[in-house]
Amino acid sequence: MSSIQKSIENGVATLTINRPEVFNSFNREMAFLLQDELDACNKDTQVRAIVLTGSGKAFCAGQDLKEITDPELNPGFKKILEEHYNPIIEKIRAIEKPIIAAVNGVAAGAGANIALACDIVIAHEKVSFIQAFSKIGLVPDSAGTFFLPRLIGFGKASALMMLGDKISATEAEKMGMIYKVTTLDEFNNTVTTTAVTLAQMPTKAIGLTKRLLNVSMTNNLEDQLALEGKLQIEASESEDFKEGVDAFVNKRRPVFKGK
Repeated sequence: MSSIQKSIENGVATLTINRPEVFNSFNREMAFLLQDELDACNKDTQVRAIVLTGSGKAFCAGQDLKEITDPELNPGFKKILEEHYNPIIEKIRAIEKPIIAAVNGVAAGAGANIALACDIVIAHEKVSFIQAFSKIGLVPDSAGTFFLPRLIGFGKASALMMLGDKISATEAEKMGMIYKVTTLDEFNNTVTTTAVTLAQMPTKAIGLTKRLLNVSMTNNLEDQLALEGKLQIEASESEDFKEGVDAFVNKRRPVFKGK
């Protein structure tokens, strides 16, 4: 069975990391498969939103340590970062469709940071997040040092990365690390409802919003204002904008097509 499973329903593509026997930790094959599926979702006009989740008890435990301790399998850290994780993060941010991390279980190391790179993170109350790198003498990767300080502040991120504390989903929500925590029973319904809602929204504008957010982390105010103006003009010329205004004026429900 494939280590990345995909299903598409109601405009939502669900990508499920599927190595539950090793808590969905990454090996080389799975890293490339996830990249391929992200590319396919990006190109598929029927896909309006993406959900990334895990099978079994974990979301993703990061790197499969068996791979890097086996001389015959170990691709080396240079390849692992440059060919596995960095492209995954770059694709998540470059795809101009909303991506939800549906964190169904523990998210550790690179697994935690892949979740944090997504646009919206939803977890249930039994989930935990761990910046596990320091526990084995490594530094955070997969853009953790980029996103986490921006989400929760420098001091808190520094402590979590150095100490490797396990953070509950409830704590993560309170500190602004994730969007929402649910009960275990409500989790699947909340993820589905959120994803379908996004898929039915004007995803052209959502994609442009994502582009603005990406550069807002490094742009100065003048450059950001200029780009907002440019992309607002682009959004105003879209079919979705015309549909949204017409629906508002005529007091009907809009039907957006992402164009």
